Amino acid sequence: MLTLEKFEEASETVKKVTQETKLVYSDFYSAQTENKVYLKPENMQFTGAYKLRGAYYKLSTLSDEERAKGLITASAGNHAQGVAYAAKCYGVKAVIVMPTTTPLIKVNRTKSYGAEVVLHGDVYDEACEHAYELAKENGYTFIHPFDDPAVATGQGTIAMEIFKELPLVDYILVPVGGGGLATGVSTLAKLLNPKIKVIGVEPEGASCLKASIEAGKVVTLEHVSTIADGTAVKTPGTRIFPYLCKNLDDVITIPDEELVVAFLDMVENHKMVVENSGLLTVAALKHLKVKGKKVVSILSGGNMDVITMSSVVQQGLIMRDRIFTVSVLLPDKPGELSHVADVIARQNGNVIKLEHNQFVSINRSAAVELRITLEAFGTEHKHQIIQALEQNGYKPKLVRTNI
Repeated sequence: MLTLEKFEEASETVKKVTQETKLVYSDFYSAQTENKVYLKPENMQFTGAYKLRGAYYKLSTLSDEERAKGLITASAGNHAQGVAYAAKCYGVKAVIVMPTTTPLIKVNRTKSYGAEVVLHGDVYDEACEHAYELAKENGYTFIHPFDDPAVATGQGTIAMEIFKELPLVDYILVPVGGGGLATGVSTLAKLLNPKIKVIGVEPEGASCLKASIEAGKVVTLEHVSTIADGTAVKTPGTRIFPYLCKNLDDVITIPDEELVVAFLDMVENHKMVVENSGLLTVAALKHLKVKGKKVVSILSGGNMDVITMSSVVQQGLIMRDRIFTVSVLLPDKPGELSHVADVIARQNGNVIKLEHNQFVSINRSAAVELRITLEAFGTEHKHQIIQALEQNGYKPKLVRTNI
């Protein structure tokens, strides 16, 4: 049972290994939503995510014999690091099974805490099945990443901290993968204040909890597809499902495109790196149909590899019309390139890349193609530059940006 006494015990226990992540008031999101928005930056934890809370508290509840057998778990990365770090604190062995698609930074950090990493399967569910097999073969103690009341209790300590800082909070937005964090946070929140609204947020391409709630039972998705790898789960926790049904007020799903622009907003306005799963609650802010409320968005983690980060930034700039590419045809004669550049310069456009194709037409004197990749301030500025090119006799065509 998830009781207030257990949550209080867990809150004292996790203080030994967690960093205090005080709420950050967001002027940017508050202005956008007409609410008072606060961020709970669990991306600033030692292991880069909230998962250490549940892992460490779970280990504290095990017997010496259970710990001595060695620990095993399956994780897309953040729970892996939490278990590895907790195991290191207790001086016990940890084996972590991770999907083969797990970002390299999460694999390496898990290893850095002394854990043995086994890569298996394309998604969490396949890795978890293999972890159960290894646990049976080797007698390891299995630590489930979310479908465990003790783990969920540890994750719920986040809600205790939120209430201590913001007792009159109206809404808490919590990311959902398997549902452990949402179980702990929503259950404790309702124990402390039944009137509070707790909203779960899932990626649209892995909305297993929403599907399960609609079906009235735990269901397994045929496949998942999302850039939010930390929440790419096919099946929500069976043991914790009743808590989720009882304590969550709603579940919002977010398309990947909204996570991309949310990453850009977070970096530019709060100077924080938050992984895609952690941005679910930020993207969900504009989906709330309320005004004048105190809202907390839990940023669940910040473990994003550099390759993914650069790709997300690029796509975000393109989606915001901050970068775009146009194609213009012009005669192949001296001065034409200079003239195009002058038109763009007068509109304060910044040229990032030029591609000159002389083979677009047999008659080069009639037309060669110039592809120009530009940086703009946004959609209005982009249209201003295109209009200027049109007014100077060019016929710019937008093409897919590839930088």
